[in-house]
Amino acid sequence: MSKRLIAEFFGTFWLVFGGCGSAVLAAGFPELGIGFVGVALAFGLTVLTMAYAVGHVSGGHFNPAVSIGLVFGGRFAARDLIPYVVAQVIGAIAAAGILYLIASGKAGFDASTGFASNGFGEHSPDGYSMQAALIAEVVLTAFFVLIIMGATDRRAPAGFAPIAIGLALTLIHLISIPVTNTSVNPARSTGVALFQGSWAISQLWLFWLAPLLGGAIGGLLYKFLLETPEKP
Repeated sequence: MSKRLIAEFFGTFWLVFGGCGSAVLAAGFPELGIGFVGVALAFGLTVLTMAYAVGHVSGGHFNPAVSIGLVFGGRFAARDLIPYVVAQVIGAIAAAGILYLIASGKAGFDASTGFASNGFGEHSPDGYSMQAALIAEVVLTAFFVLIIMGATDRRAPAGFAPIAIGLALTLIHLISIPVTNTSVNPARSTGVALFQGSWAISQLWLFWLAPLLGGAIGGLLYKFLLETPEKP
């Protein structure tokens, strides 16, 4: 278990550092900024690379919503859920802390302006409402978990799951960065919110509730509608 938790820590650290780091440091860089597409690709690449690196150790969740989705989908033991979530959240906070130290090295940096945090209403990148944010996060997380379960199904082509999962997360970000700055991951939301320090913390509840609900829905949908029980 200790190695599994360390793997989840590193995986979530890389996801937050790579994904949020691309948003904070590179998205708006003058003339050479990577923009929304670059940030979306960065998040997908973090999951793809760490799924190959440590997925064989811990299962490569890197996300409390994925862990709870796999519990509801019958792929993960409920007794291991809390330790996984703790490791993921600690990894996300550590990554946000390192990112904060780097970003603070530039004159004029102010984490309170956003710091890649998730938000709705006036804090949505394009002004989407709380209802829109809730729906988007639930639906996108449900499909993310469904894709994860499908890509890792014993009937799926072996060895390609990280690619499908990484591309799925890229697509999710391409859809929803304008809506919520894309969470689908409560750990990712928590790490940067703590350093933003104000509105991101007050809105954090939605980015726990919606992804966890969506993850559970995705796990149940795959288990009961798509998964074929093993023969005795």
